[in-house]
Amino acid sequence: MSTTASDPLAALGSLPGVPDAVDSVRKAVDRVYGHRVMRRRSNEVTAEAALRGSRGSAALAGADWNLEEVRRRTDFSGEDEARTVGAALRLTAEAGQLLSIWRQSPLRVLARLHLVAAGGATPDDTVGRPRLAGEIVDEPLIEAPLPASEEVAGRLEGLSSLIIAGGSAPALVTAAVVHGELLALRPFGSHNGLVARTAERIVLIGSGLDPKSICPAEVGHAEQGRAAYVAAFEGYTAGTPEGMAAWITHCGRSIELGVRESTAVCEALQRGAA
Repeated sequence: MSTTASDPLAALGSLPGVPDAVDSVRKAVDRVYGHRVMRRRSNEVTAEAALRGSRGSAALAGADWNLEEVRRRTDFSGEDEARTVGAALRLTAEAGQLLSIWRQSPLRVLARLHLVAAGGATPDDTVGRPRLAGEIVDEPLIEAPLPASEEVAGRLEGLSSLIIAGGSAPALVTAAVVHGELLALRPFGSHNGLVARTAERIVLIGSGLDPKSICPAEVGHAEQGRAAYVAAFEGYTAGTPEGMAAWITHCGRSIELGVRESTAVCEALQRGAA
């Protein structure tokens, strides 16, 4: 993050193009929440959004399975792709359980998310804690320079302080910064992308923008493609106003695409097609 304003996240909300993105996301979310299916069948929409969001996050981590394969499978052990999909599913299921802790101790939540993602597969003590100097990071897709462990510790503390302090920043801005900062830091030895996208989901739910978790940004990130995701993230790491605005608006577009997906689910349920 690169800003010196007294409320850094709120300051990012005034970057060119960001207010329009915030407004567009808010209107899109309001529309899907106003769908008649949400009155009686919101739990079904939430469950479907969780499945589709997990699939999208796994796709960005290199396991691009079709939705029906994710729905059908019960065993996610074995090959790397299956473990990645399993990790994404576990993280999505865990996200809603951590909201109250997130507001008080974001770092504790991040540690828990990494434990959940790893699923007990790693037998050493690197799981559930930020990496130490010299430890290797296995992270597909993201090839940005890796910050030193000392920098990671400091920036995680700064991010945690911003979250605990709260502020007036729109949910989109906070979610995008949390997502981008975790991708940039890659604080764990593995599963950083999955954890970052889950943290984005937690912010969107906990902020009240998407309290029923029916607007899976992960769907939109995957739909826009890995190349677009990386290009937008490079804007975040550049730290320029233009780069930060590009990343935030990319995240906003991802939420809108997630809304479109859930709107289609609502329409299918309304037709009786589930």
